[in-house]
Amino acid sequence: MTLLTKLAQDLSACTICKDRFAATATEHAPRPVVWFETGARILIAGQAPGLRVHASGKPFTDPSGDRLRDWMGVDEATFYDKARVAILPMAFCFPGYDAKGSDLPPPPVCAKTWRAPLLETLGDVKLALLVGGYAQKWHLKEKTGVTDIVKRWRDFGPYAIPLPHPSWRNTAWLKKNPWFEKELLPVLRLRVQKALL
Repeated sequence: MTLLTKLAQDLSACTICKDRFAATATEHAPRPVVWFETGARILIAGQAPGLRVHASGKPFTDPSGDRLRDWMGVDEATFYDKARVAILPMAFCFPGYDAKGSDLPPPPVCAKTWRAPLLETLGDVKLALLVGGYAQKWHLKEKTGVTDIVKRWRDFGPYAIPLPHPSWRNTAWLKKNPWFEKELLPVLRLRVQKALL
């Protein structure tokens, strides 16, 4: 058994946030969504699973996933090939909803517990897609907001590309920032294809 396989097994059994989740409106139990294998070429670092993903046990099984796959220029088979694409959100379980019905932020204890050992053992990742502010702040050590970070996507070299969250809630953001589709997406698709070779 490889170290990464052992980490995946331990993560799948994690209940560190059990009391936190039981106190949310959904009163749900932890269900870590584990989606990676040794040898993955692309890392998708997102926020945390939503309620649909909590139910399915498979990341991005929602309209956000459809949009992200479109941005990347890949089909579902490629996206869900764990040997090619690793999905390591900042928290592996659905965090629950706040009073307004929005997803709660990823509990910091998850990244503190799992992120460093997983990234160290993941392997030869060629491209990291940093989806949303939580992932961008952790990976890039940036303190500004998502719009500023994504606007400066060229500053982060060929290895990392910051992206807004592909949620429907960001449709207005995409309309206000047409440079994202015109300038960033073509480069993203090229880098994804190169990383998958």
